[in-house]
Amino acid sequence: MKIYQKVLMIVAALSLGLLFVFPMWKIYLKAPQYPEGLELHIWVNKLGGSSESVLQNFNILNHYIGMEPIHAESFAELKFMPYIVIAFMVTGVLVGLIGRRKLVLGWSAMLMVAGAAGILDFYLWLVKFGTNLDPKAAIKVPGMTYIPPLLGNKQLLNFEALSLPALGSLGIFLAISLSLVVYYFSLKNKTVTRDISSGKVLVR
Repeated sequence: MKIYQKVLMIVAALSLGLLFVFPMWKIYLKAPQYPEGLELHIWVNKLGGSSESVLQNFNILNHYIGMEPIHAESFAELKFMPYIVIAFMVTGVLVGLIGRRKLVLGWSAMLMVAGAAGILDFYLWLVKFGTNLDPKAAIKVPGMTYIPPLLGNKQLLNFEALSLPALGSLGIFLAISLSLVVYYFSLKNKTVTRDISSGKVLVR
């Protein structure tokens, strides 16, 4: 791999650091009680919001429909996900320094698998919170579930929920995209030599 490709690979790995600077997902909820809306931020290691009271207000609304309270302690993933991200950053930098394109492809593939697993895990949590409802809830609709959308907009009774990736997710997108660009250009720049004795073209 050429020097600029190695540098680009290192940049790809370090771009995952955006996950520690910005939330990776946002859930926006609008309800009659909160016409200005509530914005829940999901980080790689914590839960937050557009204000300090957002999580508390979310739980107040959830209480009416029988949904269990949302606390960071409920998500074991928030404890070990930071270490997974750091591991990807460190190994990505090492891959860039080593400069082997097979390692670049392997790193990209593993990051894509980890990202897909994270999205699946997030969806399963949404299903868990939206279906395991308290039968003694103040608001009950037979057969009704309150699964927030994984992506996009959804109407839940008189609640309107919108779920979208946040800036932190851009770090994952950049890491995958840049690493695949590195792999692509490293393939194009393969050195072609001719074996003088056999007349065969060898690709290395």
